[in-house]
Amino acid sequence: MRFALHFIKKYPFSLLCIALIWYLSIWFMPPEEMELPSINFLDKWTHLVMYGGTCSVIWIEYLRQHRTLDGERLFFWAWLMPTLMGGLIELVQAYCTETRSGEWLDWLADGVGVTIATGIGLVIHKLWKRR
Repeated sequence: MRFALHFIKKYPFSLLCIALIWYLSIWFMPPEEMELPSINFLDKWTHLVMYGGTCSVIWIEYLRQHRTLDGERLFFWAWLMPTLMGGLIELVQAYCTETRSGEWLDWLADGVGVTIATGIGLVIHKLWKRR
């Protein structure tokens, strides 16, 4: 319990982003009359931005809380876990909902977003360290 409270204090926006992704991915259904713009791969871009944004928030909160970079911890929490979460959500959508479908390309877009954000996080860390 103490660890959970510590984690909530250190990473509130990251946890909020994660909760929002779960809500939007599993429970939220846009109204059928809602007309979406016709942009190629709009769904994939959405996945890339959601997961890239969440990973960016994780990086920002981590860098604000820590002076040194723990590569293993960041790899696990800021890259691996969001990527695995994306795959888990796709499986839940495919096998546990009737209104959603799981897609491998959605999971790939999640991973690309997380990877781009991780690269940006590493660059920001190096620039920040030089100051």
